[in-house]
Amino acid sequence: MPSVSAHVALTLAQHIDHVFGVMGNGNAYFLDALESQTDAVFTAVRHEQGAVVAADAHFRASGRIAAATSTYGAGFTNTITALAEAVQAHVPLVLVVGDEPTSGPRPWDVDQIALASAVGARTYTTGRADAAATTVIAIEHALTYRVPVVLAIPYDVAALDAGPVPEAPAPRRPAPLAPRGEFAEGMLDDIAAALRTAKHPFLLAGRGAWLAGAGEALGALADATGALTASTALGRGVFPDERYDLGVTGGFGADGAMELVQQADVAVVFGASLNQFTMRFGELFAPGTRVFQIDVLPAATHAHVGGFVRADARLAASALVERLAGAAPSGWRESVDAAAARAYAEGDAIAADGRLDPRSAARRIAELLPGDRVVVSDGGHFIGWANMYWPVAAPDRMMMIGTAFQSIGQGWPSVVGATRARPESTIVLTSGDGGGLMAIADLESAVRAAGGRGMAVIWNDAAYGAEVNLYGLKGLAEAPMRIPEVDFAAFGAAAGAEGVVVRTLDDLDRLRTWSAEDPAERRFLVLDLRISGAVIAPYQQEIIRVNS
Repeated sequence: MPSVSAHVALTLAQHIDHVFGVMGNGNAYFLDALESQTDAVFTAVRHEQGAVVAADAHFRASGRIAAATSTYGAGFTNTITALAEAVQAHVPLVLVVGDEPTSGPRPWDVDQIALASAVGARTYTTGRADAAATTVIAIEHALTYRVPVVLAIPYDVAALDAGPVPEAPAPRRPAPLAPRGEFAEGMLDDIAAALRTAKHPFLLAGRGAWLAGAGEALGALADATGALTASTALGRGVFPDERYDLGVTGGFGADGAMELVQQADVAVVFGASLNQFTMRFGELFAPGTRVFQIDVLPAATHAHVGGFVRADARLAASALVERLAGAAPSGWRESVDAAAARAYAEGDAIAADGRLDPRSAARRIAELLPGDRVVVSDGGHFIGWANMYWPVAAPDRMMMIGTAFQSIGQGWPSVVGATRARPESTIVLTSGDGGGLMAIADLESAVRAAGGRGMAVIWNDAAYGAEVNLYGLKGLAEAPMRIPEVDFAAFGAAAGAEGVVVRTLDDLDRLRTWSAEDPAERRFLVLDLRISGAVIAPYQQEIIRVNS
């Protein structure tokens, strides 16, 4: 008869088709059932953090919830940083773990419920009689609150006979949050009135707008008002008409584009939390700009917001379009050259210190990357280069995993999750040398999972660049911030990839030929860019200014 672990696996597989993990004592029976009794695909990674990161990336790339799995104790504690990132980024996933036996903890057990709770994740513990129902509840919780959940199987329960697997109802998905009540309707009236009379209307959208499927409605609203548009770093590509789009706001934004945002007299923000980076530390909008925010969060998230509506971005945008029927567009967007405004500095071929200028390298790489790319980004100083110079078609084709929790070292396993979510696309990792080394265990996982559909760009400045830029400039000792130059091309070759050391723009010609090759015939490509640390990304200059 099916065991408790089989009940979990069989129920989970009805709603989740990809599981990532590392096998151990605590999840052995679960993985056996998953492999032998379900159609779910299990992909092994080499570090438990990578399991959660891969499940996180899978959701961001596809919108489909995935699962991770690890054993108890040391296996579970290895997942904590990635679990915290998923909580901060509002990514639903299920982490199936072994746990201490019901008789009490052993010397190698820890209070896993407390650890998960400390980073904001809820734990559901299965029993012999309720494993299937508990699994559905866990999935439903993750989807409803857009958070990761932990599904724990006690060690002495895992292999117990649990009888036939009962039919369990499908997890309920929450309906889009409609504007409710007189206040919300009245505020939508106020926003529509402000847009109707605005001379320089501006619309800003974030990842929440993309998750709501608001692109078409936002495009219609931009047309109705004549507004210029822009997105957060996680919402790139949400507006359908790039002719009037200023690109990314905040530190990743081009100077010309941010000058135009300062001219806005009315700004409406959809599905964006308005964090300090998006808001340029409070300087995104001019003092006289009327700022409205629409989000599913309970309240406005920035002091500059003058009017707030709690609602789904698509429903609210559609309601505004209806209210603005017959209104004359402002004409502002036709009067400016948005393409010129969102242009970035070209950079030099070689920086003053003789190493590659990351700006010119990023620009050249953008010209050579396959058009079907999905970009996954680790955290670090280098994040500015891909966000500024590499265009993507939609928000689910650019994900920054680690930045919500301000962590690094989650890049390589992101490739694994993204390639399982989008097997027809080319997965492009952008990572620094510090983060690349921290996650090096899953370089092999990335190469194995993506094969010729994957590549990595390592921005190798032989340093923790963000720390050098902030603390080195303050005169603090730089030795702890420096990294002996590592040969990532050799690392890649050792894992079965093709590695190329890039010291000049001409060395990038291999990317041109690689992009033209049949993915089934080529190998995973690792580009080890020996870049200058003296070229500081604009967003980092902004941070330096604020903290100096």
